[in-house]
Amino acid sequence: MPAILIHGVPDTHQVWDGVRRELTRTDVEAWNLPGFGAPRPEGFTSAKKEYVDWLIDRLERVGEPVDLVGHDWGCILTARVASLRPDLVRTWAGGNGPVNAEYVWHPLAKTWQHPVEGARFMSELEPDSFAHDVAAGFDVPVDLAREMAGRVGEAMKDSVLGLYRSAVTMGEEWEPGLARVTAPCLVFWGVLDPACPIGFGEKLAVSLRAPEVVRLDCNHWPLLQKPGEVAAAIEAHWKSPTDQVS
Repeated sequence: MPAILIHGVPDTHQVWDGVRRELTRTDVEAWNLPGFGAPRPEGFTSAKKEYVDWLIDRLERVGEPVDLVGHDWGCILTARVASLRPDLVRTWAGGNGPVNAEYVWHPLAKTWQHPVEGARFMSELEPDSFAHDVAAGFDVPVDLAREMAGRVGEAMKDSVLGLYRSAVTMGEEWEPGLARVTAPCLVFWGVLDPACPIGFGEKLAVSLRAPEVVRLDCNHWPLLQKPGEVAAAIEAHWKSPTDQVS
C-alpha cells in the first residue's frame, strides 16, 4: 500500500520535498489539495467538508488502505478522513494541526475568517513581505519561505479564505469523531509553534490513543526545519503498526 502525504496552509506538495528525500520507501505520494497547486472542481468552494470529501474520493480510487500523513490543515483533514472512513487508512500520522474544542484560532486565522479583513489581507498580500513574516515568525529558512510565498496565487488566496471561514467551530465539530479512528496513530509536533501550542498535540494524541507525541525542537513547520527527524519517526511508525493500541 502507498503512503500519502497531505500538506497544510499556505502550502503545496513541495513542503514535503525534504522529508521525501529522507525516506527509504519509494511508494510515497504527496498530493496537492484543490486550490493549492491543483485545480478546484466545478462549484468547489474550499469548505472543510469539501476537502474531506475530495480526499475520501481520491483514497477510494487507490484501492487499498494507505499510510496517511498530514501536517497543519493536512493533519486536521486526514484525521477527519480517518474518523469517517477507517477502512481507507492503514496507519495515520500527523502534526501541528489541532482538532480540539478548546483550541482558539491564531490571530491570522481570525483575520482570514473575517469577511472584510480577510479579503483585504489577501488583496494586499505582497510575496516578499509575507516571506519575511513567515521566516521571522515561524523560523522557516528564508529561501524556503520565499518559495512558499511565491506559490500563493489568487486561487490559493481564495481557497484559504473559504477553508478558514468554514472552520470557525471545527474543533467542536470534529473532535468527538476522533474516537472512531481505528488506525494506529502517530503525532509529531514542533514544540515551539506559537500558533498551535504543543498542548494541543498532546490532546490530539490522547484523543487518537497514540502512544506518545514525537516532540521536535522546532516551530510550526517540522517538515522544513527537521525533515530527517520527521522521516525517521513516520518510517518507524509504518514498520510497526501492530505494536500500537487501536
